[in-house]
Parts: sequence; structure tokens; C-alpha cells
Amino acid sequence: MNYTIREISDKEYKLLEDFLYEAIFVPKGMSAPAKSIINQPELQVYISDFGKKKDDIGLLAEAGGKVIGAVWVRIMDDYGHIDDNTPSFAISLYKEYRGLGIGTALMKEMLCILKNRGYKQASLAVQKSNYAVRMYMKTGFEIVNENDEEYIMLCRL
Repeated sequence: MNYTIREISDKEYKLLEDFLYEAIFVPKGMSAPAKSIINQPELQVYISDFGKKKDDIGLLAEAGGKVIGAVWVRIMDDYGHIDDNTPSFAISLYKEYRGLGIGTALMKEMLCILKNRGYKQASLAVQKSNYAVRMYMKTGFEIVNENDEEYIMLCRL
């Protein structure tokens, strides 16, 4: 599949709402929550006022003129928070574009950007049953902590 990865523009920050919703892991046999779930404070931390802080960085994947995926980071007190110097990841693709290597490419590109900007590490939280755990490990993330449901993962840059 032909796709490109590029920086998100200011006008496209609103797209992060859709991709935040797409990032919610829904285990097999469960129904997806209502889209309004993204209005909860623990999820709004990922997108509220995105682009206003120097640590807000976003990339989009595009195919055939359509945005199909996004990865973004910011320093925030989220599920994967390590410290106030470590950006936390959020990533998602529309379902029909998953499993094609696009997510891995987005992750690698963002990790390169973070390293070039002088960050020493990046973090994320992922539910243990999420198939993306393998992709995160393949891109250099390691499990550094866990609770009943999630792994906290760290990638040293």
C-alpha cells in the first residue's frame, strides 16, 4: 500500500479527536463505547489544546489523499506518564489500515523526531491484551511497569 507520513498541520488538530477514539482498544466480544467517551478528562489530556505546548508533536499517515492514521506525543499526566521530561505516545489507524506496517512506520518516524529534538526516552500505556504490544516491542519499547490491565512501556532514544 502506498502511503506518506507527514507532520500534522494546525488546521488538522481536530482530527486527533477521531484518532483518539480509534485508539481505544475494544477487546473481542465487547462493544465499542460511545464516541462521547473521549470527553472524559483522562482522555482529553491527550488532545486538549494540542499544539500549544512545545512538546506537542503529531504526524499523520495519508493514502490516496485521505488521512488514515496518526501518531502524536506530548508531555502529559496520562496512563503512561513516566516524568515531566518524557513524551507519551498516542497512535491509531482506521481499522482497515491496521496490520500493514503503517503503525510501525509512524512509530519509528516519531521516535526519530524525538531523538533529533534531544529527548532521551518516550513512554506509552497499552492494555495487556492489545495486539499492538508486539508492535511497540518491535519498535524498541520495553515494559517497565504494569497493573492488572495495562503495561507501562518505555523506549530509550
